Amino acid sequence: MYNSAITLEALIVLDAIDNRGSFAAAAEQLNKVPSALSYIVQKLEEQLAVTLFVRQGRRSVLTPAGRHLLDEGRKVLAAVSKISEQTQTISHGWEPKLRIGIDSILDISQVLPAIQQFLQAHPNIEIDISEEVLNGAWEALIEDRVDIMLGAPAPIPNHQGLRAEPFCQVNNVLVAATNHPINHLSQPISRYDIQQFRTIIVHDSAKRIIARSANIIEQSHHFYVQTVEQKLQAIIAGIGIGFLPESRITKQLERGELVVIDIEQPVNPVDLYMAWKLVNKGKALQSFRQCLAAR
Repeated sequence: MYNSAITLEALIVLDAIDNRGSFAAAAEQLNKVPSALSYIVQKLEEQLAVTLFVRQGRRSVLTPAGRHLLDEGRKVLAAVSKISEQTQTISHGWEPKLRIGIDSILDISQVLPAIQQFLQAHPNIEIDISEEVLNGAWEALIEDRVDIMLGAPAPIPNHQGLRAEPFCQVNNVLVAATNHPINHLSQPISRYDIQQFRTIIVHDSAKRIIARSANIIEQSHHFYVQTVEQKLQAIIAGIGIGFLPESRITKQLERGELVVIDIEQPVNPVDLYMAWKLVNKGKALQSFRQCLAAR
């Protein structure tokens, strides 16, 4: 059981006095008589054995101890206010936080406008974004680490209770830095030609279900990274070559940082999905899906 001299009422009184500059003005703000505020502050000073305010002319000014107490106390007041808002939000069927998982292959700029639209309508709901790769995207959803997953790749796992809808399709192309030696080969090149060079591979983020890979050139030397953005930067730096979504590298191609390598057997387009659990019927998730549909 918690037993402290510091109460929410005392913190509210200290905050009002500090903001208004005097006990009288704070009492007016709080709709109390000045003597009531004086009693609360005096009692708190006695219990803590500290002086909280000193007089400077007509103003009541916090001592260093009082300033520390109020600075930390304002964090408590903000937390309590947040708890109150979240409690009211939950009572109306709204989640206080929406956890959005995004597969690394998906350009987050495709999602941010929908998130902004959602937050404009629901500013009190927190957004928590996490990044996953390949089967790690499905694992995060199955294990309830996210409420909705965007950009999860096919195939959809055979797991009861999941709802998956097509989200978008990406075309992966083989790219290299403009000064990479692969550009000296006659194109289109074969997979045997590709094997001569180091390829950049993104780790599957799955920890418990079977990890998978996509577009791996088995006989080449591999350079592993954690995200598609890291892969992009590694290719630009000339460390290796790799497959990237064509829509993701438009600016890099225009700037001449990357070039597309023509290959004999182009890879098929990749279907990406939006997925969530059917048991999740929260209004925040429903509203966010509507924002995505309108994007």
